[in-house]
Amino acid sequence: MSTRGPWTDIRLRAAWAEQDWAAILREYRRAAGISQRDLEGLIGVAQPNIAAIEKGRRKITSAEVIARITEGLQVPTELTGMPATSDPDQWAPPLELRERIAHGHATGRTDLRTADWIGQVLAQHRRAEDEVGGMQLWRVVRSQLDAVTRLIPATSGPVADRLMLLAAEHAHWLSWVAHTHGATGPALAWLDLAHGWAVDGGHADMASWVHRVRSYYSLGHGDPQRALRTAEAGRAGRLSPAAGSVAAHQEAMAAARLGERDRARRLSDVALRLAEQVPEEEERPGWLYWLDPTRARLQAADAALACRDWATAAAGFREALPALAGYPRDRAHYQSRLEDAERHLSR
Repeated sequence: MSTRGPWTDIRLRAAWAEQDWAAILREYRRAAGISQRDLEGLIGVAQPNIAAIEKGRRKITSAEVIARITEGLQVPTELTGMPATSDPDQWAPPLELRERIAHGHATGRTDLRTADWIGQVLAQHRRAEDEVGGMQLWRVVRSQLDAVTRLIPATSGPVADRLMLLAAEHAHWLSWVAHTHGATGPALAWLDLAHGWAVDGGHADMASWVHRVRSYYSLGHGDPQRALRTAEAGRAGRLSPAAGSVAAHQEAMAAARLGERDRARRLSDVALRLAEQVPEEEERPGWLYWLDPTRARLQAADAALACRDWATAAAGFREALPALAGYPRDRAHYQSRLEDAERHLSR
């Protein structure tokens, strides 16, 4: 039985971040599809004791037992070095991350298996955030970013560039979670890191995406002029169709907020055409996994709503919403947008 696979599971990693031993054992067994008796052979704890731990009747305090569990379950290295505190004051990026990246092009070699693993897990985090919530995964992703940046000083050339992209993806995710929890300053600081790492690594799509996110923040804070300037910067350079699509959509939303509706409609059409060029997930950058044809149509409806084209917006939302059944938070968001359009139509 492979023990590596279960650690892609989001709930298991979140349980480890909380050091909730009952949850760790339960979630590990669920992810691995094994019984308490099977687990006994892995960690050297008798099955009746495992049952008592999982039910909360027995606590784990022994360092020796913790070590056996850590070794027996083959906890990934990026989790074993996780800081003990979960203090939310640690929103801001630490200085040592910048120091590691600054030495990213030293001559050297590194084993990329860890980076590939962490990239796979981050992709799982993106998909699970709607269900689990970003705060539960914050310490996990921070620890993963530490693991990635520790690899960078021993790399050079394309390998270093690849790791910088992975670091930028983590920093962007951390920015988003900080933003959703009202930590605006740290959210922008994480974006600064993500953008710098994307540029240093030569990743135009990620650099554009960071501009798009910053523009979104500005629009949400009531500064459409700044949002428009930032969105325009995000469309500069040679971008993939998917990256170009989200950049054009964001510029459309900012232009609509400033009353430039013709420009917004043109940009929305551009965004939809570009998204339609890459309907399959493997054709898009990893962080744009969600930009399928359904999401592209929803974004077009959102732009129509911003342009006060109520009928077009309502029709677009009605057509696309049924396909969001598996995404409760997004479905609720777009359902509210549909209701907004319908209220205006009924006046």
